[in-house]
Amino acid sequence: MLRSLVKIPNTRFLATASKSVETTDVLIVGGGPAGLSLAAAIKTSPHLSHLSTTLIEAGSLTKIRDFYDNPPQNYQNRIISLTNQAKVFLENKLAIEFLKDRIQPFDGLYVTDGCSKGTMEMERENMGYMVEIHHIQSAILKRIKEVSPAGLDILDSTKVTNIEYSVPGDLLSWPLVTLDNGKYIRTRLLVGADGKNSPVKNFSGLKSRGWSYNSWGIVANLKLVYPPFKLRGWQRFLKTGPIALLPMPNDDAFLTWSTTEPLSRLLLSIDPKATAALINASFVLEEVDLKYYYQELEQGTITTEELIRDIEFRIQQVFDQLADESEIDRCYPPKVADVVGPSRGRFPLSLAHVDTYIAERIALIGDAAHTIHPLAGQGLNMGQADCESLVKSLETATQRGLDIGSKLALEPYWSERYPLNSALIGGVDKLQKLYSTDFKPIVAVRSFGMNLVNQMGPLKEFIMDQISGISK
Repeated sequence: MLRSLVKIPNTRFLATASKSVETTDVLIVGGGPAGLSLAAAIKTSPHLSHLSTTLIEAGSLTKIRDFYDNPPQNYQNRIISLTNQAKVFLENKLAIEFLKDRIQPFDGLYVTDGCSKGTMEMERENMGYMVEIHHIQSAILKRIKEVSPAGLDILDSTKVTNIEYSVPGDLLSWPLVTLDNGKYIRTRLLVGADGKNSPVKNFSGLKSRGWSYNSWGIVANLKLVYPPFKLRGWQRFLKTGPIALLPMPNDDAFLTWSTTEPLSRLLLSIDPKATAALINASFVLEEVDLKYYYQELEQGTITTEELIRDIEFRIQQVFDQLADESEIDRCYPPKVADVVGPSRGRFPLSLAHVDTYIAERIALIGDAAHTIHPLAGQGLNMGQADCESLVKSLETATQRGLDIGSKLALEPYWSERYPLNSALIGGVDKLQKLYSTDFKPIVAVRSFGMNLVNQMGPLKEFIMDQISGISK
């Protein structure tokens, strides 16, 4: 095994002489999609399967394990758009199988500017796939159970309480991780897949840069009046932030809406049918109309019934001005009937990017390394690409007889992923800033650009490639 190639100094045992210490080649902190994918990829790789691997997850994985065989009746509100690249990695590399009735392919996006007539219509079969995060995790856990690989331990409901070096002050020594169940684990490679508040990142000392957007993301599961005429996503850039409606199977849909903190509280506090009415209004009516409704609701001077009637009346006025009734289905999403159960939720939006993803014996993947504005729906996909790249680097290191925890072994992962992630994070950030103003000269320029791109086939194809995760 590779571990025999690296001599562990005797001095490291002095620091842990009074402790019963376990040893593993790879210790992954975080049992989300990125952490589970990495564990599964290591144990299914012909070059890495011999490495002992331990995964630590603070939360319970019991309900997630049960999801695959007993999925809940309603969709959960943690749903993402999976790119073709990520889906191929999961299905081909990890050999997982998705539940066909819980994943929804969509065939394009219809994007509009809420402050102008700017429009971009992107059509491509299977541009992406809407899927619940628990569905991904459950499918990976099912695959791991089927394979039952030797040398893989998954410890859920277990928290990391401390991380230190086996030899104090020696950054080349193996990290020693203390768990709340009393265990101590020494590892050749420590991987942080533990989110934006990553303890592994904090221990590594790697610097992270970023900022808060001072806005919040709202998510909800929706019921439509009828199934969509076109299976595609709809996005509209409002001054307060972008709103998107994405298809799920049959007459279900998923909402993601970036907006201000006060408005996010309002949208979660009002009657669900009022929220549904405002979603319909946000894709059709002008900003001044939306602002009026928000003020009336905040002041309590309009009832839910009055709100619904007024919105339906004004929407019909817009539809009556269309040249052809068929334009309704082409230019606007299907009508939302209601919000499903207690599915409304909100979370603060921020950007963060670590200067480097690696240190001696440490690698960061997924949200531990980077967080991105959700308007492009790329966060989870970036994490899957990180996993794929890190596994490739570890395979190369193993074949060359390198220590998998060394920076020399990890460098190719960082070199490949950082520039790609940086470009995507920066591009989405600039897009968010560009569409967060109603300053007329900027609106005019961006609308001209959107309409121009809509007419330029090759450029639009390039944009669709990025959304689909297709590299050419």
